[in-house]
Amino acid sequence: MISPGLVSSYSVCSDAAGVAGNLFAFVLFVSPIPTFRRIVRNQSTEQFSGLPYIYALLNCLICLWYGMPIVTPGIILVATVNSVGAVFQLIYISIFITYAEKAKKAKMVGLLLAVFSLFAVIVLASMKLFDSSTRPIFVGYLSVASLISMFASPLFIINLVIRTKSVEFMPFYLSLSTFLMSISFFAYGMLKCDPFIYVPNGIGTILGAVQLILYCYYSKTSREDSREPLIESYA
Repeated sequence: MISPGLVSSYSVCSDAAGVAGNLFAFVLFVSPIPTFRRIVRNQSTEQFSGLPYIYALLNCLICLWYGMPIVTPGIILVATVNSVGAVFQLIYISIFITYAEKAKKAKMVGLLLAVFSLFAVIVLASMKLFDSSTRPIFVGYLSVASLISMFASPLFIINLVIRTKSVEFMPFYLSLSTFLMSISFFAYGMLKCDPFIYVPNGIGTILGAVQLILYCYYSKTSREDSREPLIESYA
């Protein structure tokens, strides 16, 4: 029999991991602010793409629904982090639509409506076709698929860093926040015994660690390369 003290300790540790994940996720949510300051200042979206924010919104909505007590009781911190994320993505998308040219504006509005429509279908299907025991499984698989698809972007960044041997397009603090957020929610999922949380965030932890290792390696290489011409010149 598990003692009440042990259960309490597990609860405190899982809550601490979830709160930490929320805090690190907030850093990720605010990271696009400089981009949107530039958009507002120049009153143009220039060559920026709005698709990452559309994908991020869909991911946040699905994961938000998975964390709701009516779907999966006891993981409210998943719902809180994704509700904040959804608000940020909506703000970014609204700004993007405001300053986008006509064709891009129409495309973004269409994609936004598609996201809301798909989310509504997921909510209705999960409520009408599944009971309380199977609903978390249905929504959980969707959230895992959504999260893993989101991890495609770090793969592109990792490939770019290796190909160019430069960390210019991989900001250190963004990579660090991604790693810390993923490992926090990995721990949260493990303590909650929820594979729909710890599996995708375990993948995110590995990818975040790879980014940090690459950053350390290629930033060191860049510094050594930048010193070598000075040595040769002096000789």
